[in-house]
Amino acid sequence: MLVSVIIPTFKRPKFTEEAITSVKAQTFQDFELVVVEKEGVSAARNYGVATSFGKYIAFLDSDDLWEKRKLEKQIAYLQAHPEFKICYTNETWLRNGKHLNQLKKHQKYQGWIFDKCLPLCIISASSILMEREVFDALGGFDETLPVCEDYDLWLRLSLRYPIAYLDEKLIIKRGGHADQLSKKYWGMDRFRIQALKKLLKEKLTPEQRQLVTEELAKKYQVLLTGAWKRGRFLFWLYWRLKALL
Repeated sequence: MLVSVIIPTFKRPKFTEEAITSVKAQTFQDFELVVVEKEGVSAARNYGVATSFGKYIAFLDSDDLWEKRKLEKQIAYLQAHPEFKICYTNETWLRNGKHLNQLKKHQKYQGWIFDKCLPLCIISASSILMEREVFDALGGFDETLPVCEDYDLWLRLSLRYPIAYLDEKLIIKRGGHADQLSKKYWGMDRFRIQALKKLLKEKLTPEQRQLVTEELAKKYQVLLTGAWKRGRFLFWLYWRLKALL
């Protein structure tokens, strides 16, 4: 098989069935499909990759869908542009079935996009296709992160590799449902802070280190402001002390 498709899921039978159907409907059919019902999205994705065999790895969250030419177009692009080992796409956003427009800050880019990945997660896990050797070299998803694990991996990815982008809406992201991971944890920036602090241990250029340090300060400020407004004073104190270390 050329492509290994990994779907992590947990107690989402209807969403998962629809996601699987969108994979089976692909015009490109040289793939294997691995569905992992394992606690923790990072562990599930890592396990799925470890038990698969394709040259390329693709992920599909169980609440998302693929357009039928998604794999076909990405494989064709990567084969025509060997300077890239990773490709992601544009996306359609739905919340409770209603279309959402992307904001200017969600604009996507191609090439060496490390600086563009620092403010927010512009790459959707369901849109990416990468060579297995890239995933292995990065060590996979960080299983200590319950959320923002994709933000962490894309930072490490964009630091080391140029990334191709197809400006076509080849995936559908469905939000608004009660069991979204982003609704489970308050103060998501604490996990992005963890990812950024890890990044400071990497081999960075002076410019990259400055960018990471500046973004880290912004994330701390957002987290502290939110905690104070919500009256989470112990939480605020804990993260205020962390910011000073």
